[in-house]
Amino acid sequence: MSSSRWDPVSDLVSLREAMNNLLEESFVRPRPGAAPNAPAGLALDVQETPDAFKVTASVPGVGAEDVDITVLGDTLRIRGERRAENGEANGQNGRWLIRERRFGAFERTVTLPTTVRSDGAIADFRDGVLTVTLPKAEEAKPRSIPVRGAASAQPVAPEAIEVESSQGSGTGA
Repeated sequence: MSSSRWDPVSDLVSLREAMNNLLEESFVRPRPGAAPNAPAGLALDVQETPDAFKVTASVPGVGAEDVDITVLGDTLRIRGERRAENGEANGQNGRWLIRERRFGAFERTVTLPTTVRSDGAIADFRDGVLTVTLPKAEEAKPRSIPVRGAASAQPVAPEAIEVESSQGSGTGA
């Protein structure tokens, strides 16, 4: 009989892996049938540029008329529905051996880092890929502030400051 030395660090790593798997299965990839009436999630890519946010989602098998996009302040919500083809929903055309494609409602809400201009938003739908471009609100865009050097700064003469302050004091002389 061989004996091995117990290593507590290896147990921590396996616990960490187990927790990662649990969280990933619960939140990132819900198990089939976990909540049958709840809308499914939607995987998104969100890219930020200096002037806008670009949100991309793959929604194969969904028509543009089946997608609803709303924007409120800094929150984007995409809702829609994947409809089963005739006979696919309940297996009328035969017995299912593997059933992995999901049909029904889906929804995803994303809070963006800054507010956006919903009136300038553009949604494009091509080949099952939805792309939403949301321009940033003016107050959220980065601004460049010029820095004046010592040579370009116009110093104010001390006597000009005294004249201005005595005229604005409101005490008649």
